[in-house]
Amino acid sequence: MVDKNTPVAPDIVGLLEGISTTRAIRRYLDEPIPDEVLRDIMFAATRAPSGSNRQPFRFIVLADSDIAQQAKTLIATGAQKVWNYKRTDDGYEKGSGVVEDSPKARMAHTMQQYVDNFAKVPVLVLAVLVRYREQNPTEGSSVYPACQNLLLAARGLGYGGVITGFHGFVEPELRTLLGIPDDTLIAASISLGKPAGHHGPVRRVPMAGLIYGDVWGESPAWAIDPPGTAFTKGGPPK
Repeated sequence: MVDKNTPVAPDIVGLLEGISTTRAIRRYLDEPIPDEVLRDIMFAATRAPSGSNRQPFRFIVLADSDIAQQAKTLIATGAQKVWNYKRTDDGYEKGSGVVEDSPKARMAHTMQQYVDNFAKVPVLVLAVLVRYREQNPTEGSSVYPACQNLLLAARGLGYGGVITGFHGFVEPELRTLLGIPDDTLIAASISLGKPAGHHGPVRRVPMAGLIYGDVWGESPAWAIDPPGTAFTKGGPPK
């Protein structure tokens, strides 16, 4: 039980370092997340911005109760279905996907391990948007910033996670199990735990390919990645 006078724990990394090293964590140690850590992670999620500051997001935290295990097991079936489709459709079973230790093969191995063990993740968080107007293309803007806050806070406290949409394949059963109202959007299912590996650095496209100054397609002179930045396979522009 978390005492009401327990302060928020200090970060183990700085904000900018956390942003540049918070990558998808899919392998977890077999240990629970303490209540005080969960409190701090979810507190960060509740500090996120939202349209008109309505805070229409809600989070269902599934840890180690009987109903939590039922929900994890249910969503695990969705995870396995999604990966089975993606493994075939995205060519993980041919080309470089069958070359041992290639990036694609390593990703396939990681994903297979992830979905096979999904029901055992230490904590699963469902991010839910309470709709206050008709469904619209921008409604996710009032829930996904909270999801990113959650992941950054987890990174800052030595934990990690990844956003998924695996719940979508079992949503009717999940809504019934957890009593989630129909006038909501289940926006994400986020697994959390102590990383079995390590964080970042994340690999992304260089700034010059993403940041424009004044007009489309022209990168400003200051859009230069800091020393030590890791890039995706394409690397920085020549």
